[in-house]
Amino acid sequence: MQESRLFKIVYYLLDKGKATAPELAEKFEVSVRTIFRDIDALSEAGIPIYAETGCKGGICLMNDFVLDKAVLSEKEKQEILAALQSLSVIGNVYEDATLVKLSALFNTRSETWFEVDFSRWETKTEDNEKFETLKTAVIHHKSAEISYASGDGQYSKRKVQPLKLYYKTNAWYLKAFCTERHDFRMFKLNRILSIKLLNEDFIPTSFPEVQKMPSQTYGKAVLRFSKEVAFRVYDEFSSSQVIRQDDGYLLVTAEMTREPWLIGGLLSFGTQVEVIEPVYLKTQLAEKAKEIYEMNKA
Repeated sequence: MQESRLFKIVYYLLDKGKATAPELAEKFEVSVRTIFRDIDALSEAGIPIYAETGCKGGICLMNDFVLDKAVLSEKEKQEILAALQSLSVIGNVYEDATLVKLSALFNTRSETWFEVDFSRWETKTEDNEKFETLKTAVIHHKSAEISYASGDGQYSKRKVQPLKLYYKTNAWYLKAFCTERHDFRMFKLNRILSIKLLNEDFIPTSFPEVQKMPSQTYGKAVLRFSKEVAFRVYDEFSSSQVIRQDDGYLLVTAEMTREPWLIGGLLSFGTQVEVIEPVYLKTQLAEKAKEIYEMNKA
C-alpha cells in the first residue's frame, strides 16, 4: 500500500510541480505526519525530493528528475503495459514498439490478456489508416477536411477540428467542431469516406456533454424472432430483454422509440420477426412492407 502511494506522490509532483504536505495528505487520505514519513522514505530511496519554506513553499522534485523504473511496483508495471496493449489493438506500430521497450525496461513480460480488432472485415488497412490519421489530428490539434455521408444519404465536404475519438454501441465516432456549421458535431467513422490532414493548428475546446433529446416512443413493444436470427437479436438487445421460448423462438420486450430507422431495422429481419404489440407498430410495419412489394412486384 505504501509503495503504491509513494509512486502516486512522485507522479503527482511530476504533474503539479509542487504541493504542500496538507494538500498531499488530503489527496491520498492520510495524515500530514504520514506524508512526511513518505517523503523521508522517498529521499532514502534516492528520489531527489525536498521541501521549500515560505508562503510559496511546498514539497518539490528536482527539475531534472526522471521517473525511475525502481519506483514502480510489479503490479503498476503490468498495469502500464496493459494500458499500452489496449492502445495497440488498432495495429499502431508506435504503441507496439513502446510496449516492447517498456517490457524490456521493466524486465517484465507483457501478458497478452485480450485481443480486439475494431476494423471491419475486408477493410482493415483502410479503417486503421483513417483511425491513425484522426488520432494524429486529435493529438497534434490539426484541422482536417473530410468527405461525409449523412444518415439520410447526403454527401458533403466538411472542415473540422478533431477533438476526440469516441466508441459507443459497436461503432466509432469523431467528436469535432465543424467550421462550416460553426457547431460541435459527431461523425460516424464508417461514414467518413475520405480524410485529408490540413496544416492548420487549432486551439482545442471541450466537446459539450451530449444531451439526450426527448423522443416519441411506441412504449413497450413485444417482438417475436425466429431462432435463425438469434445472433442478431443478441447484438441488438440486452439479454435481460430476451426470453428464449421452448420452441426456440425469442421473445423480446423493450421500449421502442419512434425513430426513422426502426421500421427499416425491423424489415431487415424479413419474415424472421413478428410484432406482437403494439398494434400500431405492427400496422406501420405491414404498410411499409406492402409499399416495398408494390414497388418491386413484377
